[in-house]
Amino acid sequence: MPGVDDDLPSGAGPEEFSARIFGTAGPRTGAGLALSPFRGVRFVPEVAGDPAAVTMPPYDLIDEAAALRLLAGGGHNIVRLNLPRAAGESYAAAGERLRRWLDEGALAVDPEPALYVYEAARGAAVLQRGLIGGLGLRAEADGVVLPHENVFPGPVRDRLALMTAANANLEPIFLVYEGGGDAARIVDDAAAAAPLVEFDADDGLTHRLWRITDPAAHARIAADLRDKQALIADGHHRYATYRALQARHHAAGDGPGPWDEGLALLVDSTRYPPHLGAIHRVLPGLRPDDAVERARKAFRVTDFPDEAPALEALAAADGPAFLLGGGDSLCLLTDPDEDALAHSRPSGHSERWCGLDTAVLDYLLIGALWEVPENENAIEVVHDDPSAAIARARRSGGTAVVLNPLRVEDVLAVAGEGERVPRKSTSFGPKPRTGLVLRLLDPDASERP
Repeated sequence: MPGVDDDLPSGAGPEEFSARIFGTAGPRTGAGLALSPFRGVRFVPEVAGDPAAVTMPPYDLIDEAAALRLLAGGGHNIVRLNLPRAAGESYAAAGERLRRWLDEGALAVDPEPALYVYEAARGAAVLQRGLIGGLGLRAEADGVVLPHENVFPGPVRDRLALMTAANANLEPIFLVYEGGGDAARIVDDAAAAAPLVEFDADDGLTHRLWRITDPAAHARIAADLRDKQALIADGHHRYATYRALQARHHAAGDGPGPWDEGLALLVDSTRYPPHLGAIHRVLPGLRPDDAVERARKAFRVTDFPDEAPALEALAAADGPAFLLGGGDSLCLLTDPDEDALAHSRPSGHSERWCGLDTAVLDYLLIGALWEVPENENAIEVVHDDPSAAIARARRSGGTAVVLNPLRVEDVLAVAGEGERVPRKSTSFGPKPRTGLVLRLLDPDASERP
């Protein structure tokens, strides 16, 4: 089997790499949307401890400080498998730890294949409810599983190394689809029973899990989903990793297997519309005063001494707008110059794409005015928390860029036309809790007790 560096070259740019990994030019297979039952791996509370203490948010929302808090909170926290480097351990060690936890009984494999119903609620309000299963991997050319962001080789290489070492999917990606059919009814019926797992987490939400084991229900769900189309809401790099792992196994002659699916949460957006938040940027190498002076060449700049009125003004802005932080005050950028927009606008994109706030940020501010390279090292991201982004920028001496969220209809329209919004444009939520259900890729997993 080829090594990671052989089948994921780092020289490819995000568009070229994404086209290759997602299969934009591949032949249509004719296969539809599919979510298969599997024997889930779950923590055993009597051995591992409170589910709230051993689960975590998705890995890409965890910074170093949060990882250290999770490590300090309990010996069996999933962070030891999903972010082993935070504990100074290798991915090989994480794979060994997974197998040791299975042998010790801290993790156990469910006795029969199931689809899992996952719910996140705040009080009596259900914010999200959907199905966790093995998502059938599809080339983008099939028009079944739609990415809306490009991906970079680095994060895919990282997750592929971990997934290979663990031989498992350690957390679900998150997709939405327009349903309202039989699958949605089965999900809601299952959630009327007592949950398999229920706990309150430090994110302020109650997380619940149910199990659907009836093969007849599986068949009804499969029939309902077959002609549907799903949008990747969160987890583009992990979906790309699923595709890379699948390609690696097929290239090695392994044929069909568990690598043809990836762990995913599929949510019916007609029943449970997702929250769409912004992803803010932090540029550690760009001084705030320098960022503002360069921005003045193409934007109207308004100073604010305090965060609350600045955020209100950002939310009320008409058209592309950005709030810069990191220094003593905050600066709102509005009314971009039309000539500057036209001069820096990239070719080959629709008018809708070029008008997205995140596109204007990338091609006018970050690219043309600030001349910052587009890579994961020069630009950090903070999901849906303006104050955290501003605080991080102040600590690093850099610049925070706070954005308004995109509109769901714009994301769907862009993806439906085969385009992708700029990387890290959307923060769909609530995101599924990591550690509730894992999926082994070992063909012999069915032999485990």
